[in-house]
Amino acid sequence: MSSGDGEATADKFGLSGAVIERTVEKAEMDPEELLGTLEILHAELIGRHSNLEREREYVTVDGVRAYRVNEAVWDEFLGEFDFEAPTESAVRYAHTEQAKLLFASSVRGDDNFDSDEEGVIIGIDTAEQF
Repeated sequence: MSSGDGEATADKFGLSGAVIERTVEKAEMDPEELLGTLEILHAELIGRHSNLEREREYVTVDGVRAYRVNEAVWDEFLGEFDFEAPTESAVRYAHTEQAKLLFASSVRGDDNFDSDEEGVIIGIDTAEQF
């Protein structure tokens, strides 16, 4: 994956190219498989934006919305798909890592996630349409 691909992905999903690259390495996944999965999930997450906004703590940084959620939110969401466990873990990792970075860089955020907390990322340009 080239750095240009990473930047385009960051714009599309709200995930930085560096986080995606670390996820690919950690999960030992094909980059295209991860990107395809992220694309599918991002489309579904957009539809959940308003519920997350009402029910969960969030920060917005540089056009990206990061939500702090408990594990059950991801369990329920991913239960609607037929992804293999390593793919699910990779997606959760990528979203949580990006969320921690955004909470840390936000004035009002706290990046000290509890062990049962994870992150959800949605590009605000898309989410603001709702």
